[in-house]
Amino acid sequence: MLWPPTALATISAVVVSNDATSVSYQFQYTGTPAYLRAYIDVDRNAATGFSQQGIGADYLLENASLYKHLGGGWSWQFVATVTHTNTGGIARWTVTRADIGETASPNDADIVFQIESPLETSAKFTHVYSGGTSSGSTVQYTASSATLANPERGFYHHTGDCDKSDFVLATLKGYRESQKITQVLCIFYLAEFKNSAISQAQLDRFQRQANTVRSAGLKMIVRFAYTTSTAGDDAPLSRVTAHLDQLSPYLSANSDVISVVQTGFIGAWGEWYYTQNFGNAGSVSQTDWNNRKAVVEKLLSVLPSSRMLQVRTPKFKRTLYGTTALTSSQAYNGSSVARIGHHNDCFLASPDDWGTYENTTVEYPYLAAETNFVPMGGETCNVNAPRSQCATALSEMGTFHYSYLNTDYEPSVLASWTSGGCRPEMDRRLGYRFSLVSGNYPTTATRGAAMPVEITIKNEGWAAPYNPRSVELVLRHTTSGAVYRFSLSADPRRWAPGTNTTLSQSITLPTTLPTGSYALLLNLPDPAASLNTRPEYAIQLANANAWEATTGFNALNWTVTVQ
Repeated sequence: MLWPPTALATISAVVVSNDATSVSYQFQYTGTPAYLRAYIDVDRNAATGFSQQGIGADYLLENASLYKHLGGGWSWQFVATVTHTNTGGIARWTVTRADIGETASPNDADIVFQIESPLETSAKFTHVYSGGTSSGSTVQYTASSATLANPERGFYHHTGDCDKSDFVLATLKGYRESQKITQVLCIFYLAEFKNSAISQAQLDRFQRQANTVRSAGLKMIVRFAYTTSTAGDDAPLSRVTAHLDQLSPYLSANSDVISVVQTGFIGAWGEWYYTQNFGNAGSVSQTDWNNRKAVVEKLLSVLPSSRMLQVRTPKFKRTLYGTTALTSSQAYNGSSVARIGHHNDCFLASPDDWGTYENTTVEYPYLAAETNFVPMGGETCNVNAPRSQCATALSEMGTFHYSYLNTDYEPSVLASWTSGGCRPEMDRRLGYRFSLVSGNYPTTATRGAAMPVEITIKNEGWAAPYNPRSVELVLRHTTSGAVYRFSLSADPRRWAPGTNTTLSQSITLPTTLPTGSYALLLNLPDPAASLNTRPEYAIQLANANAWEATTGFNALNWTVTVQ
């Protein structure tokens, strides 16, 4: 078992495994302690044995010796010298099961680890014996609180209009490397083309922007619009449709680095309110609604089916596609309703977020349900204490499953989150945050036969991924380094926030697989062929001692022998 989140940083990467006759205990530590200990509560009765961190230890491993508790306080009887190694900051023991009074199959035990000096003691965890067969052992993993640079989630940067200022490769790389930010907003204005086709120069600029984003290992949130004026001087439906025909090949070719597309096009900033062609300032006729829907449907048709849109308010989707929230059975089925999410660009700015909500009594439950399966994001736009402060911000980010927010606007609101102490939690929990909880793996496997694995993953974020994501079990030969990737039938979009998901699958190993020892790893790569082997686009799990930045793999800290 690998260590639970409550373990101290000094003690980490704990592995406990067993076979029919013995148990092995291992952990990593820092410093140069004189004593390394494992307290073992074989009857799992805290009232008996030596009291330590909520267990009653019946046996003690201290350096190379095994002791049995005699009752009372620190009172131990020597049992045996055990196999013990202590090199490179890794302590390991192998103990005969009979020597600790454990003969049942299966059984379990509570364990606490300790080093001294300085004295550091872990929390307890429970090891469930495998029964001594080659089916393997249960492993539990250490969760990490680090901020992670994972794709399609988190705070994003928006520093200029995408149609005017070219992205700078070094700057984008710095976002990822120094700030753990993996997305930029690309609002591409088409003001000079309201009466003409988009010029080739501007189409080339959009392609250039996407190329830079791809080179940097980031993705874009994309929106097209015609104006920033409240005069709403946008373009009519016919022009929008023609422009989308021009943009179609560019959206398709660069969908790998597009996280999501905001519907845009209509009105000031593409936010659908001030508009000269689609019903201005809330006065929207049925014809206007029909034309708005035509824009959405056209955009859906030119955007690859793997990508989703976002509309500016719940009212827009509820009017165009019905007031019933998207259900789990409808999610990801390729329909229009399943591909339309939401963005709120005045998050927390007023009681109704400056018109984002018309009737929160119905729109809040609707949005909370919808965003389990479609993307939610946006930005703040003004201070509105106490609503814009930490308590409400955290609550609504969780309720509405926020995946992303602007880190550049509005500065005073963002500063209040930093001073209020909630910004680090936002950095961690916006979007998905997957961590390994436990796994069960075999010790041996046979070529041409099925190898069962069971992996439990927790989503500690506020949302699930909204774009397709691959899941692979990786076997890497410990001598040759050869890598073999096996697809798992799992969909991370279904790994709901606040829940554990167990992947239980048998992998048939090819008969041509070389024999030998293999490290097991988990890979969650981007399914796009252009990004599939790039580690910047793989998902890093929130676990200690797992991530491999050079490969994008997550180590499962288990080795299997293939025969």
